[in-house]
Amino acid sequence: MKKLLASAALALTATPAVSTPALPDADPAIWAVKDEDTTIYLFGTFHLLDGKRDWFNDEVKAAFDASQEVVLEAIIPDDPAMLQPLIVKYAMDPAGRTLSSRLEPALKDRLKQQLAALGIPAEALEPMEPWFVSTMLASASAQKLGMSGEHGAEALITKAARAAGKPVDEIEGLEFQLSLFDTVPENLQIAMLSETIGQLAEIDEMFAPMVAAWAAGDTETVARFMNEGMDETPELFDIMLTNRNAAWAEWIDQRLDRPGTVFMAVGAGHLAGKNSVQDLLLRRGIQSARVRP
Repeated sequence: MKKLLASAALALTATPAVSTPALPDADPAIWAVKDEDTTIYLFGTFHLLDGKRDWFNDEVKAAFDASQEVVLEAIIPDDPAMLQPLIVKYAMDPAGRTLSSRLEPALKDRLKQQLAALGIPAEALEPMEPWFVSTMLASASAQKLGMSGEHGAEALITKAARAAGKPVDEIEGLEFQLSLFDTVPENLQIAMLSETIGQLAEIDEMFAPMVAAWAAGDTETVARFMNEGMDETPELFDIMLTNRNAAWAEWIDQRLDRPGTVFMAVGAGHLAGKNSVQDLLLRRGIQSARVRP
């Protein structure tokens, strides 16, 4: 917040304010799980956004305001330097192998071309695991389109929770998530990297309809985009989605034993499609209901 004197000076010298055009309204999907004395809202997030939609309103904001606590997949530290030890621990090859030594010549060439297009020195990634390079390439490409974690749903929810004095907890934690990627077998990591490189040329065409579907609450399209191809690698599907969703369903089941209202925000892909959190809750006899605009 600006200091009082600075604000006064701006008020004396500034030109009259011009109203900012309202952002387009969005209605991403949210569900409620309830028993006699507990309500858990399940909100599907998009981790990277461009800040061009007003989604934190209406039923989403009402659910947030009604909640006493907020739960995310993982709390991202404000200081990026705090991530460095975790990256060293999980994202670097413990045997000291180079990335290029683990890739076929054709894939090495494709990776080199993609890194050059993004302005990333290939040498900097030589100690890294293939899964980390995949996520870094996807993130860097999305940022070129104006998508960032700064505008992502979790960042806005965390900021609002802190402003409102609501406690923020995490259901997994960043270290668990990094360690999970590190458990993916090497052949699947390399397959992920190859697929990521192949998709980057079409990332604009992929992100635009994916975000549009999320903003419209179109869970079927979200599931198709986010989970497409997972059936071809069922082991990866289980590691990244099914097993985690099962653990979250267990957490929700246990949390229902305590009274209160919780706003739980997790990636939209976990709340859509095959083996979603809602599906796994239903197998436990726990109903979830879509909260409509």
